[in-house]
Amino acid sequence: MSAPYLLHYAPDNASLVIRLVLEEMGLDYKTALVDRSRNAQDSAAYRALNPNGLIPVLETPQGPIFETAAILLWLADTHEQLAPAPDNADRAAFLKWLFFASNTLHADMRILFYAEKYIDAAAAETLRASIRPRLRQHLQALDAEARHTPGWLHPERPSVLTYYVACMMRWLALYPAQTDRSWYQLADTPYLQAILMQLETRPATRAAIAAEGLGVTPFTSPTYATPQEGSAT
Repeated sequence: MSAPYLLHYAPDNASLVIRLVLEEMGLDYKTALVDRSRNAQDSAAYRALNPNGLIPVLETPQGPIFETAAILLWLADTHEQLAPAPDNADRAAFLKWLFFASNTLHADMRILFYAEKYIDAAAAETLRASIRPRLRQHLQALDAEARHTPGWLHPERPSVLTYYVACMMRWLALYPAQTDRSWYQLADTPYLQAILMQLETRPATRAAIAAEGLGVTPFTSPTYATPQEGSAT
């Protein structure tokens, strides 16, 4: 690689979180489109990088990394940015909420978005209805933590966690496209809303908007990416 990092991405996929963090850190990187319209994530070449066939993968001098939270933590520790250092007193609290975001919030969002992969298609809407109250609880828990404005969940101090949460809240407002999304109201989580509003002013966000066609308010009033998922930028 001529640049130290190669991000395998698709527009408005979880790779968006990594793009935002790479931009915020000011790191040199290149991108490679994973064309989901052609199921490129299932190709032998891509599965050699991530055997699970999921996006993103970040190729690094230490080899390819997959899993969003793993990439975020690796970048934060490698570049000593956007997260408390391992010897910082805030490290434990940061880690527990990062993995809450990944293992609880993001995992339950996958059930909402891809219910047919977890249950018979005829019962998919019932499963979605049952997972929405859990998602509300997860967001409220994060909002309660953001009220205390720790450095890693603060409107004036971007972190790998704030970018991760901002992207997930964007997706909750947009997906699944053909289902009821009125249950999600940004105003229900005012402390997270303040974080999202500040992130929209960051140069990193403006760069991601230009790269993936995210619209002028990608977190607080999102629109679908242009070009659509799976098409080239």
